[in-house]
This record gives sequence, C-alpha cells and structure tokens, in this order.
Amino acid sequence: MDRPELPLHHLHAFAVLAEELHFGHAAVRLGIAQPPLSQQIRRLEERVGHPLFHREPGRISLTAAGRELLPAAQRALAGVAAGLAAARDAGSGRTGRLRIGFAASLALTVLPGLLRAFLERFPEVRPDIREMTTAPQLAALHDGTIDVGLLREPHSGEAELGFATVLTEPFVAVLPSAHPLASLRSVPLARLADSPFVLLPRAAGPGLYDQITDLCAGAGFTPRIGRHAVEWLTVCALVEAGLGVSLAPASIRRVRLAGVAFRAITPGTARTRVAAAWCRDDPNPVVANFLATLP
Repeated sequence: MDRPELPLHHLHAFAVLAEELHFGHAAVRLGIAQPPLSQQIRRLEERVGHPLFHREPGRISLTAAGRELLPAAQRALAGVAAGLAAARDAGSGRTGRLRIGFAASLALTVLPGLLRAFLERFPEVRPDIREMTTAPQLAALHDGTIDVGLLREPHSGEAELGFATVLTEPFVAVLPSAHPLASLRSVPLARLADSPFVLLPRAAGPGLYDQITDLCAGAGFTPRIGRHAVEWLTVCALVEAGLGVSLAPASIRRVRLAGVAFRAITPGTARTRVAAAWCRDDPNPVVANFLATLP
C-alpha cells in the first residue's frame, strides 16, 4: 500500500530549520514550541528513512539526505504558495478572462474608455472582445459564451439578465452630403418621409429598430426601408452611395465619410440607451469587478 503524502507543515518545518540551523530559532519563526518541531522533523526523517540533520552539542547541520531534500521542499512550498496566491486572485476577480460582446458602434464611443478603466484596476484580467449585434449578444449571454454584453435598447422580459445603463445619447439623421436637407443644422424628422431608409435589420437589434420606427411614426410616417445593413459603417457607406437616409445613435458621427452628413433632428428629445448586460446568477467575480468600474 502507498504511504500517505507528506504533510506540508512537516516540509515547512524542515525548510525553516534548514535555514536557521537552530531548533529554538526555528520554533520561534514557526510559532510553535521546540518539542513539536522536533517531533515533526523526526516523523519526516522516518518517512525518508535517514537523518536529515547532524545533531551535535550546540549545533546542527544538514546531512547528505537533508541537502538533497531541501531544494525539493523549497520548490514544493513555493509552488503551493504560488497556487494559493493564484486562487486568491481568481476568487477575487483580479485574474481570469472576461468575454465581452459589444455593438460595433460602441467601438467608436464607450468601449475604449470602459476597457481602459477596468484594466487600469485589474491589469491581470485577459479581455476577450467579440463584436456582435444586440440579439446575438443576448443569446450568447444565455448560453454562457460571453460574460458581459454592451448593447443598445435591450428588450424587457429578460428576467435572467441584469442591465446597467452605461450612457444615453440622441439620434441624428444620416444623409448623403448632397441631400437637400444636409444644408440644415437640424432636420425636421417629418421631412424624411419621402426618402428611402437604410437600417439595421430588426433581428439584429429589435429594441433599437422599434425605437427608430416609433420615432418616424410619431412624425407621421412609416419609414420606407430601401436597404438593410448589419453594421453601422455599412449603413453610412450605403447612404454615401445615395441609396437612402438613416436615423442612428449620435455616436455614429465618429465615422468619417466625405459623402455623409450627420444632422440633429427635431424633435430631438428621444434618446437611445447603451446598457451592460450580464447573467444574474453568474458567480464570476471578474464580472462583478467589471460592473463596479462602470461610470
């Protein structure tokens, strides 16, 4: 039958005594009396089958067996200490991986600042950034393939998810620079009624899509969808090509295309919400730390 593994405290006692070469001094460092220390060393020597120390009046020294055991004992103790430290860091969320889904337009606005603030506080965490629209983010949160989503206008009814507003921003009209309304500082929304629209498909983000169509309905018309595009950059490119106009979150103005004009709209009271989303029952401490750094 295999003999039981060595108790770790026996190796610790041996390593300390090998450094001090004095039972009294080693006992003080270990916080125990000298007799228990002697017993631990004796048990370790029984397991090895040879003395680990020469014991002479007034002094002790390592035997050949002790000199051979010491570096192995030190490596074992260091490995355990490193493992405990790593476990503490992981348990507190100071290390690990954070998988973040984000809407493409947020790469132009909040994403860099959020990541910078988080990584300044938790530099050992490895971010895994994944670009995806709102609906795929919600699905990924439910199936556990991302930890946090940064998305627009999440639909209600997601009881398993928590949401925290990161920012709100107004809408702007996205127009070809040659469009007659591009000369205005602010575009009355009703005057877009006769133009075809380029929008993200509803499946990509139902909340935002419905908010845009509701804005148009409030201005007295139903938008005539001429084209769909999955990304806002593509929306802008299609507008630049003269294939329609669009309504978009104001952060889209960071897209620089010579043939596209971004204009405020009237009425301009509507705002779109960007939220962080996470699973409420997710015990991942890295997620809690990320949420704590949100503005």
